[in-house]
Amino acid sequence: MAENISPLSHGELLQLKRWNTPTIYNGWEQITKHDRTRDGINLEETRDFMPQMGPMVGYAVTVVIEPSNPAHRAANLNAASEYRRYVASVPGPKIVVVQDLDKPRVIGSLWGEVNSNTHRALGCVGTITDGAIRDLDEMTNAGFKALARRLCVGHAHVVPVRWNCAVEVFGQRITPGQLIHADKHGFLAVPAEDVPRLLDAARFMDTNECDTVIAAARSCAGLSSDEALRQLAEAGAAFNRAAREHFGKAGEH
Repeated sequence: MAENISPLSHGELLQLKRWNTPTIYNGWEQITKHDRTRDGINLEETRDFMPQMGPMVGYAVTVVIEPSNPAHRAANLNAASEYRRYVASVPGPKIVVVQDLDKPRVIGSLWGEVNSNTHRALGCVGTITDGAIRDLDEMTNAGFKALARRLCVGHAHVVPVRWNCAVEVFGQRITPGQLIHADKHGFLAVPAEDVPRLLDAARFMDTNECDTVIAAARSCAGLSSDEALRQLAEAGAAFNRAAREHFGKAGEH
């Protein structure tokens, strides 16, 4: 795992999966020292091709491809098997993060029915790829979720070029072993030092919203405008007080 941070338990990962990625972000921004406007999150638009599968949570395994270049296959005839051995060696659950060097002219896919089933067998739950996917129905049937740039019809000359390295996808740098939470909104690649407190922070901020600002907004029926505005302002203040007491700073909602 990244920077010798102990992985979360299977139960903790399942709890993180109960919330959408914006909710996890709400907790993360309370505990991180990173720039919440550019660190950890996708800075370019992603497409979730299996939104019905809900969020995915896992640790990053990384690979770089360049489907337009036939020279890579000849350069290392064992690249595919060596890459799979790397993937198999990493504890799961895993999310395969793929940097496509052909971007923005994406012409071929690493993903399809075969590779999605293969990676599922190796403990991977899905992929984030700056390139394309194909065999969408078959990938869905395999239970392999994908956030990608677009669909395509072919694989071109795709082969792993390098792996177990830092990659850049959708404007964000991701390193092997980073914890990732992703859904139809995009992804959050959690900095290693923020992992231990992430679940508590997300749980607290979600409860704080439900107990204050959301509850106030849902109970405004029948109130005058002035009464509703006062109730919302009081709830906002209560929300910020609770966040400040828990994290030492006011929350965002």
